[in-house]
Amino acid sequence: MALPFNAIVTVPAILLWLIPWRPGFERGGLVVAIMGAALGLCLALLGLTLMVKTIRLFGRLGRGTLAPWDPTVHLVIEGPYRYVRNPMISGVALVLLGEALATGSLALLAWFALFVLVNAIYMPVFEEPGLVKRFGREYRDYAEHVPRWIPRRTPWSPRSTP
Repeated sequence: MALPFNAIVTVPAILLWLIPWRPGFERGGLVVAIMGAALGLCLALLGLTLMVKTIRLFGRLGRGTLAPWDPTVHLVIEGPYRYVRNPMISGVALVLLGEALATGSLALLAWFALFVLVNAIYMPVFEEPGLVKRFGREYRDYAEHVPRWIPRRTPWSPRSTP
């Protein structure tokens, strides 16, 4: 829980404190600033909902946490995980993009981009090989049918695999 919290609260707060920002009224007017804030809040709420749902699934079904020192003992392939392999990271990314839009902060937009880039490298290079070691064929079958970032149109089920 500390990692997502630091990504969506601590780092953005530090960036907003260190790098002065303005709401953006002078760049596009009040209407544009309000629209950016509204869209940003919607994205952040969607991302937060996704994060909460996936964190609960990790505890309830996976019998573990997000922390590398207390990983899940069961592969979680329910809920949002039936559509995409990394819904928690997607949720964090949505919150970060929402924060950037809501505040009009280029520093937060850069933090969003860096977060996405780091995870786009980390997941296939480090995370997924570890999941293959822990869960073997079960994870390989899951990864073969469920995309890493772009959700499937229909939910996948291990029983629906030929």
